[in-house]
Amino acid sequence: MSEETRNQEAADNAQNNETVESAVTEEQGTAAETVAANEEEVTNQEDLEIISLKKGDTVKGTIVKIEDNQAYVSIGYKYDGVIPIRELSSVQLDNAAAAVEVGQEVECKVVSINDNKESLVLSKRAVDSEKSWEDLEKYFASQEAFEVTVADVVKGGLVADVGARGFIPASMVERHFVEDFSDYKGRTLRVKVKELDRENSKVILSAKEVLEEEFEANKLKIMAELSEGQIIEGTVQRLTQFGAFVDVGGVDGLVHVSEIAWNHVEKPSDVVSEGDKVRVKVLKVDPEKGKISLSIKAAAPGPWDSASGQINIGDVVTGVVKRLVNFGAFVELLPGVEGLVHISQISHKHIGTPHEVLKEGQEVQVKVLDFNPSEKRVSLSIKETEEAPAPSARPERSNSRDRAPKEVLNNPNVSLSNEGLSFTLAERFGDKLDKFKGNN
Repeated sequence: MSEETRNQEAADNAQNNETVESAVTEEQGTAAETVAANEEEVTNQEDLEIISLKKGDTVKGTIVKIEDNQAYVSIGYKYDGVIPIRELSSVQLDNAAAAVEVGQEVECKVVSINDNKESLVLSKRAVDSEKSWEDLEKYFASQEAFEVTVADVVKGGLVADVGARGFIPASMVERHFVEDFSDYKGRTLRVKVKELDRENSKVILSAKEVLEEEFEANKLKIMAELSEGQIIEGTVQRLTQFGAFVDVGGVDGLVHVSEIAWNHVEKPSDVVSEGDKVRVKVLKVDPEKGKISLSIKAAAPGPWDSASGQINIGDVVTGVVKRLVNFGAFVELLPGVEGLVHISQISHKHIGTPHEVLKEGQEVQVKVLDFNPSEKRVSLSIKETEEAPAPSARPERSNSRDRAPKEVLNNPNVSLSNEGLSFTLAERFGDKLDKFKGNN
């Protein structure tokens, strides 16, 4: 055998040995993977066998599926548990998705279990309720505010899920009256626990109290920033017979009806409406009483400021009688500008009271006698606008020469002299005096 042939045989033998070794190695690797897989399966089977559940147990799991009336939970058991919609929340739900979502971790209590039927019923509500009562008792003791979401609108108020069924009476929802709560569902409110009765599962909440506290705190802050004489913008919130309440940064101030306009206002609704934006001047701030007095008319130019160019001494203008008093009549020349017609300037003839010739609301022509805008005073005259009547004719006095002679009294029974009067009296009473002396 040649040398070349021997070398070729050696190479072929080496290649065959590598192939055999590779096959053995692959076979060993496959066997090892198979053993490992079997071991993992045995381990998982052992884990499943270790888990044991009974009614009343508390378990943790993850929501894996949601249907309208139930949710499925994986808790690592042989099969998934089911939470019926009634066991998802303490309040009534339209569907399960309103309470949980896929991927959410939950803690539940075992309600019932039947391995033969692979039935595992869980309750999220039971666990939430137990935890919530502890928190509710803390909130009740501290009167700390916390957030809730309105789950339902019912007759008489709102319902919120706080682990237990929390009820917010209609009177405890807002600071103001609310007629329709239909749009409150889904809202987040800050509330306080007002009543708590665990035995009867009664939880009464109040959002109004939180709002009142926030309002008072904000009111003090705003009032501290206000100063008398300051002019600010506000919004008319509500109207009454005696004035308008204006919101100035979250706090209401009162504009009395007399401060709404420069002219006389019968009722606020004649001038402003709810929601109107107005400029107001701060008249007074009283933090102790929590009152703010405002004025709309004081924030605007006064009628007397512009009257200077419209009223001049000697002008004859038309006005309206606004008030009648014993000494005269007040006549409005411009809105908010009134002048006095003194009783002596009402008529050319003598009158006892202005009511004899004038009445309120009557239009009259007046002449401006005096005008002093700085003192807000106008003197007016009605009679100066009228032609004075012609003087009445007086009887002529007769000449002394033409007078009839005085009648001479020549009656002996009448005496105008002191002497004659004394004599006559002596004659008349003398006899009586004599009788009086004789008796004495």
